[in-house]
Amino acid sequence: MQEHNRAKVLAAARDELAERGFRDAKIDQIAERAELTRGAVYSNFPSKRALYFAVLAQEAARTSGSRYPPTARTATDALGDFARAWMARLPLAGEDRRSASRLGRDLLPEIVSDERVNQPFSQLTCLSAILLGLCLEQLPSSKRTASRMVQVAEIALTTLHGAGQLAAAAPGFGEPFAVVRACEQLAELDLDDTWQPAHLPHISPARPTDQPWTPPALTDALRDEPAHLDDDGVLAVLGLHRLAAIEEALRAAPPTAAVTAVLVTSNPGELGPLVRLIVTDLRNSLRAAVAPSAWPRLQIIHDESGDLAAAAGVPAVSDATETAVRIHDGRITARADGYGACHAAASA
Repeated sequence: MQEHNRAKVLAAARDELAERGFRDAKIDQIAERAELTRGAVYSNFPSKRALYFAVLAQEAARTSGSRYPPTARTATDALGDFARAWMARLPLAGEDRRSASRLGRDLLPEIVSDERVNQPFSQLTCLSAILLGLCLEQLPSSKRTASRMVQVAEIALTTLHGAGQLAAAAPGFGEPFAVVRACEQLAELDLDDTWQPAHLPHISPARPTDQPWTPPALTDALRDEPAHLDDDGVLAVLGLHRLAAIEEALRAAPPTAAVTAVLVTSNPGELGPLVRLIVTDLRNSLRAAVAPSAWPRLQIIHDESGDLAAAAGVPAVSDATETAVRIHDGRITARADGYGACHAAASA
């Protein structure tokens, strides 16, 4: 019954939000559309914003990405295809204001309006840039000399988010294909982007341990397939203020080691849907741009219940959590906590 009511609320909210926009949408009207009480809406979603994020996440999940396998063979082509997939979901100038592509027009203004959402969104965008940059690093570029491409990815995402805001605020402004071509050229910029964090030499080593590892069965949100949590490697439990730290694990772990990011938050009802939205949007755009063989070895787990974190020995989580463990032969063999934990566990 709970899942049935949740589905009714989401469907009703989608219609209300498409018709009125986020600010003018009313919970009472959503309840009436769903033929439920106001209390039934709030029993499924703690706030109107959480419901809005959940509607956008559901819409993103319905879009599986490109129907055709990516063909890019260079970083330039891949970044162009990524930008093209991103721009394709933006509303057109003459499009019906109730269309699915217009649902997201209030997303960034709503994020900007609340500091409690700013930092998680910033870190989710950092995570997106890290993964896009790592994909681009696997592809050749004619002019680039630096090995790291995360800064290029950051500039591309800045450009695309700006284009999205203008598509909502000034329909018809600019030429989408020009934005795509501009993003393509970013892949050839030499930004002297190197991986040399000043704090890494000062990180304390991971502590040896020997504990059983019995993770629950969960889904890798990056690929939308069952996660391989029994594989040897590094598992990092990261609060939404610490997501960028996963690059430390990806850079330091041996080439054959699996790397898993377990995303946790002290406010899963409100922020969980936002996390799902951003990861799903990233997955859809990557599918259109980069062959799976060039994707990073990272798995992403949405751990809103905290069950996987508890299995890793982290019973209490917050948005500042950073704990990493090393998995080997079904055992936890090393552990690190706090700033630099991802690097320490990956280097153990």
